[in-house]
Amino acid sequence: MKNERLLKVLIAPLVTEKTYRISGADQQVAFEVMRNATKQEIKAAVEQMFEVKVSAVRTVNVKGSARRFGQKIGKTSAWKKAYVRLSDGGRIDFGGSEA
Repeated sequence: MKNERLLKVLIAPLVTEKTYRISGADQQVAFEVMRNATKQEIKAAVEQMFEVKVSAVRTVNVKGSARRFGQKIGKTSAWKKAYVRLSDGGRIDFGGSEA
């Protein structure tokens, strides 16, 4: 896998109540990823960018939903998210520093 591709695989971390809950208990982190990314690419990208060991990756394809824009009906884009389970001792913190 090329390094340029691995740098584009992860789009953004998902920070929600659910991901916060699973990050503490199960050592998992959620990311929005490219729609055509494979589990192997996601694993390699997380290990390269955050210098942690990944034990498992689960992916979910999220369908776009119908939305109304004034009088017109449209649709939001579909996207893909990945739940990445870190090995023992691995931790990624997106909260920033606490004073």
